[in-house]
Amino acid sequence: MSVQASPRPFAPDPTLLDKLGDVAVRIGLNIQKGQQLVITAPLDAVPLVRRITEHAYRQGASLVTTLYADDAATLARFQHGAEETFDTASAWLANGMADAFRQGAARMAITGSDPTLLSAQNPAHVSRANRAASAVNRPAMEVITSFATNWNIIAYATPAWAQQVFPDMAEDQAQAALWNAIFKASRVDVPDPVKVWRAHNALLHAKARYLNEARFDSLRFTGPGTDLKVGLAEGHAWAGGSENTTTGIECNPNIPTEEVFTTPHCRRVEGHVRSTKPLFHQGTLIDDIQVRFAEGRIIEAHASRGENVLQRILETDDGAARLGEVALVPHSSPISQTGILFRNTLFDENAASHIALGQAYTKCLFDTEGQDAAALNARGANESLIHIDWMIGSDQINLDGLDANGHATPLMRAGEWVQS
Repeated sequence: MSVQASPRPFAPDPTLLDKLGDVAVRIGLNIQKGQQLVITAPLDAVPLVRRITEHAYRQGASLVTTLYADDAATLARFQHGAEETFDTASAWLANGMADAFRQGAARMAITGSDPTLLSAQNPAHVSRANRAASAVNRPAMEVITSFATNWNIIAYATPAWAQQVFPDMAEDQAQAALWNAIFKASRVDVPDPVKVWRAHNALLHAKARYLNEARFDSLRFTGPGTDLKVGLAEGHAWAGGSENTTTGIECNPNIPTEEVFTTPHCRRVEGHVRSTKPLFHQGTLIDDIQVRFAEGRIIEAHASRGENVLQRILETDDGAARLGEVALVPHSSPISQTGILFRNTLFDENAASHIALGQAYTKCLFDTEGQDAAALNARGANESLIHIDWMIGSDQINLDGLDANGHATPLMRAGEWVQS
């Protein structure tokens, strides 16, 4: 009997993959000598994990620990798990990770799972499992969102993801095309990516500085299906590009990144807004989102696809129907100009201005020392188990900054910055 060899997995350009690992460690994390690193990654991402691990040790990491996720195993739970099991989550693991981050371990997440993995599964089961996972992961997320440690998210072009992005291509061709897009968007297809990233960070810092000096009271987005006024939290702080942790480590949370963002006031959002790109959340596609806000809360929500999942997201907790982030991205963003719908929030959110349901980043507030959650919430910072970004910007959306008297300063016209 003859045995046919399995096809060899697609191998991305080794030089560019190594550069991506280097940028992830030196720019994304800025790993410190003696610091531990915890990585989460899909099984397919082993080649990139190995590059990151090597670069982390070269930079002085004391220990690198990787936790792998398997799409097939995840799917098996929803296909065969008993009804009563979907409220179960690995609290022991979540507590361990939270403890590691509190003790100073850096956090690296590699994204790339199948964007629609769970689209055919029972949405009630998916919602219950997500809620349980969000609850046990909240302590770790609080460390991350407060920037108490350095963290980073990057991407790996898995076969399943690539074929979702390029469905008309053969698997190898789809992966090659997605890798080319990732390398370009991540700014590693240049002779000196670290130098290029430092220059890009400087541009984003300048934009955030302008917005911080302007001290707008609110933002107003207008365009097809959208007339939305987003009040900004008291003492809000704009950020973009690299950020400093509370311990003084400069890191780039997202690679790639094209946004400047801040904390909206969770009780001062009014009007209606329509999404400009689909949202892929936990393996489910949610498209053509249309919502209406009153006193900061979504009071009406619809979607042409995935509406039942959207409704379940909004029911997660009281803060799930309020905003925790508003971010500005020009339509001329390099990611937007690719014309690719990545089906992955890390990339798609950097193609358009966006808002996020759920938890606010307390990093995006000035003068928070000594303030507890109640004090931050009084200033407008939202609390929730979730943080889900979805896109509202395009070349048809205008944006104004409003002062406390309602006087408008044009910020974006047809999706492009007015201010330099």
